[in-house]
Amino acid sequence: MGDSGNGGRYERKHGVVFERDADHYRVTEFGRQLRGDAGYTAGRGAAAAGACRLGDERRVASSGVGNIKFDLTADPVDLTTAMVDIPSVSGMEAAIADALEEALHRQAPHLEILRDGNAVLARSAGSRLTRVLLAGHLDTVPVAGNLPSRRVGGLIYGCGASDMKAGDAVIAHLAATVNHPAHEITCVFYDCEEVMAARNGLARIERSHPEWLEADLAILAEPTNGVLEAGCQGTLRVVVSAEGRRAHSARSWLGRNAIHAAGEVLDRLNAYQPRRVEIDGCEYREGLQAVGIEGGVAGNVVPDACRVTVNFRFAPDRTVAEATAHVMDVFTGMDVEVIDSAAGALPGLHTPTARAFLAATGARPAAKYGWTDVSRFAALGVPAVNFGPGDPNLAHTKEEYVDTARITECADLLRHFLVSPAQ
Repeated sequence: MGDSGNGGRYERKHGVVFERDADHYRVTEFGRQLRGDAGYTAGRGAAAAGACRLGDERRVASSGVGNIKFDLTADPVDLTTAMVDIPSVSGMEAAIADALEEALHRQAPHLEILRDGNAVLARSAGSRLTRVLLAGHLDTVPVAGNLPSRRVGGLIYGCGASDMKAGDAVIAHLAATVNHPAHEITCVFYDCEEVMAARNGLARIERSHPEWLEADLAILAEPTNGVLEAGCQGTLRVVVSAEGRRAHSARSWLGRNAIHAAGEVLDRLNAYQPRRVEIDGCEYREGLQAVGIEGGVAGNVVPDACRVTVNFRFAPDRTVAEATAHVMDVFTGMDVEVIDSAAGALPGLHTPTARAFLAATGARPAAKYGWTDVSRFAALGVPAVNFGPGDPNLAHTKEEYVDTARITECADLLRHFLVSPAQ
């Protein structure tokens, strides 16, 4: 779709103007820029008024949607492409949130709509006995020269295609087209999932609008290849420090090498036997791994300090306190400092609504390897699972894509579940 008058340099898709630039990637959004290694410049908002035309270097920030309009009733495959083509790196989700909010007001008048920062929420308000919450994050990792999207056969390539705009598209499509569900429905599209927890939009909603997160089952459309992945692992990071005595390397007998001393840390890690545990039919495999090491002063100095960062991914039947005690036991006699932790989430497949969804998938559930926001719902007492069309192995890669068949399958399965009364 390159504009021939500009040598194919510019491309307009879904109300966004992309400019190819071999050196870097720029997105001007509310006066801020993101930079990456290659890609496009995107201008939005004022483009509809002619302030951002093909071949025009001006980029006018605007809080309005401009000519970016979603058709939520269209095939979710096409909606995925439209959503991918709106850059939404963490902290810059305003454009996609604006477009989504406008589309929900226009095409889902049966739902109550709430805007919270760059998060958009919608819910039904009937008298059905159960409520199902569908959630997806709108943000992506930084663009890696993979915008705008492109279709190759049955695949959609582009930043966020798999993680997780295909899932967002499925949720948005269902919000607008499921008018007579068997359950009350809440849809949560939130910001800043890909960055530090303090900025997570779901955590903000929990603080400001906790009633919007109440449900009998939460389904996060994280990439799972269309497989129900239950719960999630917890995570703990510690730093194990070894001390020595500094000396000139030519007179090494006068010192004590801290890096050599840290070898004991690695020996214990090599000898460690990780646990495997089955919970609600899902096998969780734990892992204790060195993920970083710091040490050294100069090329002629015996180092006096070495720090090994260790990550423990633990099954959700352990609490953070239990996981911490276990790691402390592994490194008994060593200096260990906890620097980060997050609780896991049990599968939660024992509730009637969760069992009904599991039955709808017709497949055996799998354990979720990694940490996701299902943990936040579990902490609120809401059973939560991961289920989305994307491929987790492609998340955050330059070659990220989603299989269109998976999008259709997930949309059809979720629709069937939402309209079928619980048995």
